Amino acid sequence: MDKNTITGLILIFLIFIGFSIYNNSRLNKEFEKALTAAEAEYDKGNFERARTEYVNALRFKPNHPDVLERISELNQKLGTIPGVTEIPADSAVAEPEAVRPTDRSVTPADDPGQYGVFAASALGEDEYITLENDKIDLRISLKGGRVYSARVKDFTTHDDKPLILFSGDSTVFGFNFFTSDNKAVQTNNLYFTPLSENRHYFVESEPLSVVLRLVADDERYIEYRYTLAPGKNSVDYDITFKNMHGILPENQNNIELDWRMYIPQQEKGRQNEDMYSTIRYKYYQDDVDGLRLRSNKEVEKVDITTRLSWVAYVDQFFSSVLITDNYFLSASITSAKTLTSEKYIRYYTSELGVPLENGPETNLALKFYYGPNHISTLRKEGYDMDKIIFVGKNIVGWINRFIIIPVFNWLERYISSYGIIILILTILIKVILFPLTFKSYQSTAKMKVLKPLVDELAKKYPKQEDAMKKQQATMDLYKRAGVNPMGGCLPMLLQFPILFAMFRFFPVSIELRQESFLWATDLSTYDSILNLPFKIPWYGDHVSLWTLLMTISSIVTTRMSGTTSGQDQPGMKVMMYMMPVMFLFIFNNFSSGLTYYYFLANMITWLQNVLSKRFIDADKVLATLEENRKKPLPKSKWQQRLEQAAKQRGYKPPKR
Repeated sequence: MDKNTITGLILIFLIFIGFSIYNNSRLNKEFEKALTAAEAEYDKGNFERARTEYVNALRFKPNHPDVLERISELNQKLGTIPGVTEIPADSAVAEPEAVRPTDRSVTPADDPGQYGVFAASALGEDEYITLENDKIDLRISLKGGRVYSARVKDFTTHDDKPLILFSGDSTVFGFNFFTSDNKAVQTNNLYFTPLSENRHYFVESEPLSVVLRLVADDERYIEYRYTLAPGKNSVDYDITFKNMHGILPENQNNIELDWRMYIPQQEKGRQNEDMYSTIRYKYYQDDVDGLRLRSNKEVEKVDITTRLSWVAYVDQFFSSVLITDNYFLSASITSAKTLTSEKYIRYYTSELGVPLENGPETNLALKFYYGPNHISTLRKEGYDMDKIIFVGKNIVGWINRFIIIPVFNWLERYISSYGIIILILTILIKVILFPLTFKSYQSTAKMKVLKPLVDELAKKYPKQEDAMKKQQATMDLYKRAGVNPMGGCLPMLLQFPILFAMFRFFPVSIELRQESFLWATDLSTYDSILNLPFKIPWYGDHVSLWTLLMTISSIVTTRMSGTTSGQDQPGMKVMMYMMPVMFLFIFNNFSSGLTYYYFLANMITWLQNVLSKRFIDADKVLATLEENRKKPLPKSKWQQRLEQAAKQRGYKPPKR
């Protein structure tokens, strides 16, 4: 290491230390600035604004205990559900009836005056308005003015019941705010007044609207307008705050929107459905992100301090999405999976900051989507909503979105059987990958031919100190025979993105939902030829035939691969056969469409290997080796460059 190198390393180290000190100082200043602003708003009684500033402070010092404690305190002051926003990691979420926003010591009926100017709306009758078209059927409750239930038409649950995304007290939706006289208001608890006597709207040729008002007095109110068009899974949700500048604090420029929902089980395979249920969200004018899939955590929570365009409550094949034409200022999102009722898969919560101009009239343009996770359907809605469906990141996602899905949809136009579609898709993939597969097989077969010669080298250099000589002699042997030791591995590695892409594609493909093939009644979930009276750990309580066939075919191809490569190490053999057995346990509860695909892929691989044997001539490989042994070993370009550099420095190789 010369002087210049040492000087460079010292400078890099000093720059790194200096930047760390500067960055830490900047973060401390920004944190203190946000904290000061939050404390000032808190002292003034502007709890909504104070909470926003505290959340902003967490950008600079995440998980700061004092700030988190103050946010928790403000959550309670603002009337959020006790014990749900901060869910203990070791506790189960209670039944829907136990988490209503009215679960407080004083209910609206006990003390209507707690709602101030909205006291007259604290009492009322539970009535419902139906708004439906050919795609969805919505029941809107006068209590809270919210969508009480959402049914997606043309789909049913695994047991042939109507597919209802949510219903009744399994959902909470409303604005939470404080009035200028410090009254806590939750619109979810108050009764809205419809502007029409009509209680059923069926949309056929033109859009229809349901208009509800939460009245403070004749001139001041909050208005909800739901507008549904024919053939749409989305409903426009427009909110108007009329003359609220005298009711809301003058300096309030945002309002909290509280959205909570229990996600019912819709599919036969609960484990599979749970793995692909999550919350997704889109950053404003940016990419789509979400909570981690297949997380083992009982509770996942994220505080988002940047703007969002939408938030989606995602089940395996259906979603409820809240979209804004503007943006949400921030969000606190939670997903809980430990529930006291087997009826539900997940419990989702979102607290969204909505920008609000405090003037004579303020309008908010939102939208709900209630429907299937179907890429073309979601793409028509815009807002990058097709990315609700997670089909992998980077190259895996690219392969799915631009190759697999378009080919699958094209085949779907002409073939009605999805089992046949998967077969054709598998054949197409294998044909495209065959050059790589054949090259891999060629390399391993040639290495098998050379194995006796490699064993002779091992006998020639038995000592540990001769390991380097043995390695050099082995590489020289491979080179003279025209064999690349990595030739069998690299082509296989290049195929892995395809394997991962299919692993992502099949479990979330709604096209396979409730589609049967042979003994599999639903290709989107597991097939079962035998239901067990007990549950085997890691395996389940049923026997999947496609998984069994996949495992057997994996063992066959593994054995053929080991024979071809001449693999005879006992430890390696055990590892080779352990993987298929592990897959037997792992894939027993997975989509039968996926295990069917892997079975087909294994069988085609076996067939390709059988055919490829005819193209490998052992005598020709040995003849090439003997011929090359008579020739001087050619120097690689790297060696040539090294020698050229040495000559330029005046180095002369010793004479032999």
